[in-house]
Amino acid sequence: MRGGGVQAGAARYPEEFKRDAVELVLSTGRSIGSVSKDLGVNAESLRHWVRKAQSANGADGDAVTPAEREELKRLRKQVRELELEKEILRKSAQYFATRWADDRPLAVHLRTP
Repeated sequence: MRGGGVQAGAARYPEEFKRDAVELVLSTGRSIGSVSKDLGVNAESLRHWVRKAQSANGADGDAVTPAEREELKRLRKQVRELELEKEILRKSAQYFATRWADDRPLAVHLRTP
């Protein structure tokens, strides 16, 4: 048949059946092959339904690639270092502010004996 019709021998399944089949795969953790045998559905059809459902739910976009994982690791390390530097600067500013408040010249405190 031409023009996008149903192929000979291809079965049409109701949307509810497809949703239930996909849910069975995703919720039980069973393989697509196992579920397809139990339901009497072609495994490739079920695989297509699962992929379509995952992409519709954004599941494919949620996966972190190895490159993204490395970037996250690098950025988290950088954040820790910057937080440490900020804490050191905060403490040193506090130290010099209290010294300055003693009304003594700062140069006196910086000289070494």
